[in-house]
This record gives sequence, C-alpha cells and structure tokens, in this order.
Amino acid sequence: MAKRNKGIKRHESLYPLSHHHHHALVLALKLKRIGTEKSELTENELKSELERFWEKDGNQHFRDEEEILLPVYVQYTSIEQPEITEMLLEHVTIRSHVHQILTYEDNLVSLMNNLGELLDTHIRKEERVLFPMIEAALPEHELQKLKPYLHIDD
Repeated sequence: MAKRNKGIKRHESLYPLSHHHHHALVLALKLKRIGTEKSELTENELKSELERFWEKDGNQHFRDEEEILLPVYVQYTSIEQPEITEMLLEHVTIRSHVHQILTYEDNLVSLMNNLGELLDTHIRKEERVLFPMIEAALPEHELQKLKPYLHIDD
C-alpha cells in the first residue's frame, strides 16, 4: 500500500508559519462560506473569530514574514521578484480587508467572502511557491538561525 503524502515538506524552522497558515485556511473557509447555507456562523460570530485570530496570530504572522524572513532572504538573493512584490501587496490588501471588517457594522458578507478567497489564494501561494524559494535560497545555518524567532503561541 502506498504511503499517502500528508502535505508539503517544510523546513522545521518554518513550521510555525505553516502552522499559522493552517489556522488561517480554516478561517478562510469560514469566510468564504458566510452568507451561504454552508455557514454555521453569523456575521458577528465570524467577525469575533476573525478579530481573535488577527490579534493572536494573523498580524504578527505578517510581521514575522516581513521583518524576519524576508530580510534574511534578501541577503542571499534579490528581493526584486514578482512573487515577493505580490506577497507584500497581498499583505496590505488583507490588512485592509481585516480592518474594514473589524470596524464596519453592516454588509460584511461580500467583504468577508473576498477576504476568504484572498487568504486562501495567498496562503497556498506562500506554501507552494514562496517558502520553497526561500528554503532553496537560504543555507541550512540561516534557516536554523530563524527558529528562535518564528514560534507558535498556542
């Protein structure tokens, strides 16, 4: 019997970021489902869940990628790559969507659906394209040095 692949192989130093991605994908699914018969949450319940996620992991996750991971990456290769530009622009857009959802009161379904789609696409791109680029560019000793700075706050 063939062994089933349970996901993308990731360097251990990046596990915390991938762990956050898993939680964000679960949230993205809920955001995409809000306003449909598949949703088990009200808008306000999902808004509260988004706020907890953002305050606990989401915002810090972006900072870890932008302030820790990318500065090390740029020591070994050019930062001027379309994938990196796209990642950073998506971070800004996601932050904007989260801010709007958390500060607006009405008509959030469309914005939540859009955020869900964006999060889903963004995370899958980071896992399938960006993290492999970073892992390939960084020597093992640099990847190991990242470990104390990227952690899970569960």
